[in-house]
Amino acid sequence: MAGDSAESTPDGAAEAKDHSRLGEFFKRLLKEKPLGVVGGVFTLLLLLTGIFANFLAPYGMNQIGAGSSLMGPSPQHLLGTDKLGRDLLTRIIYGARTSVIVGLASTTMATIIATILGMLCGYLGGAFDLIVQRFIDGWLCFPGILILMVLISITGPGMVPVIVVLGISCGVASTRIIRGATMSAKENIYVEAAVAIGSPTSRVLFRHILPNIMAPIIILYSTLVPYTILSEAGLSFLGFGIPAPAASWGGMLSGSGRSYMFINPWMAVWPGLALSITVYAVNMFGDALRDILDPRLKGGIGRYGIKARRKSK
Repeated sequence: MAGDSAESTPDGAAEAKDHSRLGEFFKRLLKEKPLGVVGGVFTLLLLLTGIFANFLAPYGMNQIGAGSSLMGPSPQHLLGTDKLGRDLLTRIIYGARTSVIVGLASTTMATIIATILGMLCGYLGGAFDLIVQRFIDGWLCFPGILILMVLISITGPGMVPVIVVLGISCGVASTRIIRGATMSAKENIYVEAAVAIGSPTSRVLFRHILPNIMAPIIILYSTLVPYTILSEAGLSFLGFGIPAPAASWGGMLSGSGRSYMFINPWMAVWPGLALSITVYAVNMFGDALRDILDPRLKGGIGRYGIKARRKSK
């Protein structure tokens, strides 16, 4: 019995410590970053809207109403209809699903690519790091939208090609963030001790370095989500993204949205407003996460100029 209690005590202490850290995180988020909390709420609403789009949408995504084209807001169609008579609220809800899928999937892919390449470059250094960094220098010389358009023209439009292209492009461009964090972490004594006892490179990277650079990885993920959502909307607006009749906020702004915006301005107002609010909210939430998770800002002055209270001695 004594042995069982001795074994359970460390687990209980670790669990209590995790709960205290999580509680401290939410406490700081609520106290110091109220705008970040609002952004987090909107981000959660976007995620839930994308997941439950089939239940929230009042009509089918491509359901055409007879004699209801180019209508303004009305009790039957709260946000109006497009030139084919499709409900704009329904299209915006399904467009949220597109944004969630593309944003999360491409950001996950980009973060994995940036983490692997950044850790290898920062830890190995030498010729490998030199070659990869010169390739990234050349990659960054070109405008991002131009690279995306060229790659999409090669792969063809569609959700999967857009996710892959955005994931590769953002992953390569973000490698240096993880590289810098890895170069800082590998100078710690515990990494030198692991190397001294003969630990393989994979163990050093994933057991000792990766857990200690999770804060910049999380921050990178949160900042890439709005960028990928905006990039997908830009590609769809230019005709390189999600093809019709799939619902996409960028696609709704292009084509008929531009052609009929003077006749029915709601066709451009609602998708543009949804895109702007989403990108702004996710950006604010990402900035709040960065300020709280960055140890250099802990206890100091954060992005919004709110100074954390210091414990009186």
